[in-house]
Amino acid sequence: MAIQRMDNVGIVVGDLEAAVAFFVELGMELEGRAEAEGLFADRCTGLDGVHCDIAMLRTPDGHSRLELARYRSPAATFAGPRNPPHNVLGTHRVMFAVDDIEDTLARLRPHGAELVGDIARFEDSYALCYLRGPEGIIVGLAEQLR
Repeated sequence: MAIQRMDNVGIVVGDLEAAVAFFVELGMELEGRAEAEGLFADRCTGLDGVHCDIAMLRTPDGHSRLELARYRSPAATFAGPRNPPHNVLGTHRVMFAVDDIEDTLARLRPHGAELVGDIARFEDSYALCYLRGPEGIIVGLAEQLR
């Protein structure tokens, strides 16, 4: 049996409201909010006493979703250094296709976005950049050049 689709990417954050505002400014749509707690949450995560707030966002095309979670308990922890470089094992980024990379970056800067490197061109095909968003999440932006 093959998978049907990738349902969502989940990211744990400390400030749920700031993270939601960042991704809404990027162009995602807030699909809904919920709380997760109880036996099912404990069993699924392998943690005891789980209580977290969740915000689900979707891309405008409706094909991709991002689940942001803020843990009330147990408290979220850091697994490694804050803002690790892009090449740390297990570190990933979320990449978004955008219409205008410069405009998108300008809109995200008031929400704390900082470039990791620079905006770079891949041949004559794409302008690409990585930036740090809320909680140090690496977010990629890709603008197809015409």
